[in-house]
Amino acid sequence: MKGAMIVKKVDMIVHAPHFYTMEGEGVGYKTGVSMVIDSGKIIDILETSVVDSKYVAEENLNMDHHAIFPGFIDGHMHTGDNILRGLAQDTKNWMMYGVQPFDNVTTEEEESVGSRVAIIEAIKAGTTTLGDFNGKMELICDFIDKVGARGNLAQTVRSAKFKVYNPGELYEFDDEMGEESLNRNLALYDKWHNKGDGRIRILFGPQGADFVSADLLLKIQKIVKERKTKIHMHVQQGDRETYQIVKRYGKRPVDYLDDLGVLDEDLIAVHLTDCTDEEAKMVAKKHASMIVNPGSIGIIDGIVCPSVAFQEAGGNCALGSDQAPGNNCHNIINEMKNVALFNKIKYADPEVMPAWKALRMATIEGARAVNLGDTVGSLEVGKQADFIAIDLSQPSMLPVYTYPMRNIVPNLVYSARGHEVCLSVVNGKVIMKDGKLTTIDEESYIEDIQKYPEGIGERAAKEFFEINGTNARFMAENKL
Repeated sequence: MKGAMIVKKVDMIVHAPHFYTMEGEGVGYKTGVSMVIDSGKIIDILETSVVDSKYVAEENLNMDHHAIFPGFIDGHMHTGDNILRGLAQDTKNWMMYGVQPFDNVTTEEEESVGSRVAIIEAIKAGTTTLGDFNGKMELICDFIDKVGARGNLAQTVRSAKFKVYNPGELYEFDDEMGEESLNRNLALYDKWHNKGDGRIRILFGPQGADFVSADLLLKIQKIVKERKTKIHMHVQQGDRETYQIVKRYGKRPVDYLDDLGVLDEDLIAVHLTDCTDEEAKMVAKKHASMIVNPGSIGIIDGIVCPSVAFQEAGGNCALGSDQAPGNNCHNIINEMKNVALFNKIKYADPEVMPAWKALRMATIEGARAVNLGDTVGSLEVGKQADFIAIDLSQPSMLPVYTYPMRNIVPNLVYSARGHEVCLSVVNGKVIMKDGKLTTIDEESYIEDIQKYPEGIGERAAKEFFEINGTNARFMAENKL
């Protein structure tokens, strides 16, 4: 007599009416299936009717009015700037005249407090991989590890002295400062790379080609290749960078980086704000990847970055939320809508950047762009179990159509706000459920941030009013 079928014990089985796996060239829609997770990985996706005959789970997630998606990738963030949320919008010379007076007076403690709230905000809106980029990353690494999220993190490397530079003024370099910041990045790599069950990865973060010398940039590239990681760098992020590089080297930033030999597969290029379509295509053809931050650059510069041209040239492009003094939020659902809407307007074509393409940028194409495509970004057997559940009973997702077309993806991209995300799982562990993080007391961090604005404002006021930028005049005119 043949023996009975062996039922395998596993950690988790997820049941839901809709799965968006992102397999193939589209969204990989599946229905009538369940997803099986064990030891942090997806081990099977099979018909719900037979799952109980093959597996028994310690935890069954019955998501009966939900859609399951891969967790969102936020490719580029400055969470430490969250302490300055809303202080630099609606102003020209954003970096120097907008945010710099406040940034000059904030402490590491204040930045860390702001960072924690930004990370909480992002996770609650479906982000499971955080691409943070800051000057002091130790406490951020610790917090991301504590909440259980995935971090793809870069330490800022910078030689340009911190001060308010007037338009047309070349940055002053301090080589010792540049080396010291690189050494901090190296120390961060040694301590944190592949830690937290592999959830934490460390990249190297020269702030931009205009903020470091050519020698330092080449030194960073050598370190990156030896350690098999990536350079995460702002590239041609505005006309101010173009001006600096042209004045120093007589060429535009993309050409400068190419001549230097840095434009290659180890570069994650952020923004490309001042790039022409041809320059963006050149970056793609050199096998660098791109992170576009539509909300941030739209507010800061009034520009739609050339991500469509970059993608048409075959490049992988991720979405990023950037920073709260510019973008004002850390919500990748917002960025999916922005990248679709802005490009439709830019090209005067409603068929440019459809919802499904924006969703791929937030998931599988984003994961590939930040060097995590083999690990996350899609729901496939063998990948880490990073996924979210969208509550389809929320008003913003209703009504639900499945025939003759499905409207779940358009509703997610164009209608959702973030609260529709009711569950977030990373490495097979629930880190957010019913709108609350499961690993920390988030309310204590939210209360903590409210202690700091008064002191920062008092310390920044003198320089803020001396510069007399747009927002200083708005204050004088009682428009804020």
